[in-house]
Amino acid sequence: MSYPKGHTALVLVDPYNDFISEGGKFYPRLQESIQAVGLIPRLAHLVASVRAAGVPIFYAPHRQYRPGDFDDFVFPSKSHVGIKAAQGFALGSWGGEFRDELKPDIARGDVVATEHFTTSGFANTNLDFQLRKHGVTHIAIAGLVANTCIEATDATADFSAEALKASIEINYPGFAHEVKTTDEWLKDIQ
Repeated sequence: MSYPKGHTALVLVDPYNDFISEGGKFYPRLQESIQAVGLIPRLAHLVASVRAAGVPIFYAPHRQYRPGDFDDFVFPSKSHVGIKAAQGFALGSWGGEFRDELKPDIARGDVVATEHFTTSGFANTNLDFQLRKHGVTHIAIAGLVANTCIEATDATADFSAEALKASIEINYPGFAHEVKTTDEWLKDIQ
């Protein structure tokens, strides 16, 4: 499969400080996986390489916590309960900001979709509309967390090495067109 320039984009999911920066609310649970796969340098390399290749980046951010979030959810998920308890990605907080080297560059053309409340960056957001509006037909997805928000890429981490391995080796092949490393994918951008 090739990834034609002009129709290919990177979707970067939840590169929040609360997930991937030391001191973040969820970082202790992800730290082992983040360090094992070298997530931060991989994501930084991916973002720089994609920008150098002229490929746009679309951000799929999780809802930044606000007081009252999830209060009226009839069936909150485990992640909703955890985010509410920790006030994860709180609006206006350091944890709710994107990590510095992964921040969107709006002047360059990066697009930030509306926030998602669930694990999908597509459900109840404008991500699909934004991709279609910009003529994107091919995407690669990177970011956090492997077994909930991400599809086929190695620029991801999970709450355990076992969950990450299961995502990459079992789950992704069931729904993704291809599972590639970031370097393999970057070579396929034409």
